[in-house]
Amino acid sequence: MLKPVTLESELIKLEPITMEHLSDFYNAGNFAEVWRYMQSNPCENVEIARSWIVGMIDEMATGSQVAFVIINKQNNKIVGSTRLFRVNEVDRTLEIGHTFISPGFQRSHVNSHAKYLLLEYVFETLAFTRVEICTHEDNLQSRRAIARIGGQFEGILRKNRRAEDSSYRNTALFSIINDEWPQVKANLLKTGQCKEVFSYVSN
Repeated sequence: MLKPVTLESELIKLEPITMEHLSDFYNAGNFAEVWRYMQSNPCENVEIARSWIVGMIDEMATGSQVAFVIINKQNNKIVGSTRLFRVNEVDRTLEIGHTFISPGFQRSHVNSHAKYLLLEYVFETLAFTRVEICTHEDNLQSRRAIARIGGQFEGILRKNRRAEDSSYRNTALFSIINDEWPQVKANLLKTGQCKEVFSYVSN
């Protein structure tokens, strides 16, 4: 069972989402290009965003996921969202996903810091053995970003996600396992992607 937790680096904060985040969450995601490869646009309007947040809060209450807003600490603004979900307690695996980042902060420190904080927490605090990260088969930008942080490409899952319009997508599956985490962590720090990460956790 997952519990809400706040994760921080010097540059960003991952904070469990609440209804108080609605307006800033909507503004951060109100860009059509962000959802090009997603099955739906949860920031199409404020009411849809509200419904999406209600669903996240309900799921967090069951312990099945933790949904975060990503806060840029330089201006204290929400610049995206991400979550831990699809938890398998028996096999100690979960997925990092439902991630979006505002266009102005893509290809910046935000994604690297967010993934670093989540991976560090999952492997070093929760002691999970495997993390999966998935994206649309055609989303090459996302696939490159996942590979850049150390995700190992495992293949294409055909027709594994169904959209509201009943269409299907093929999913590119990446993973990081606990044996790889020390090297992944070292590489992130060495390459400078996360050179300013000094992480800490608060409940």
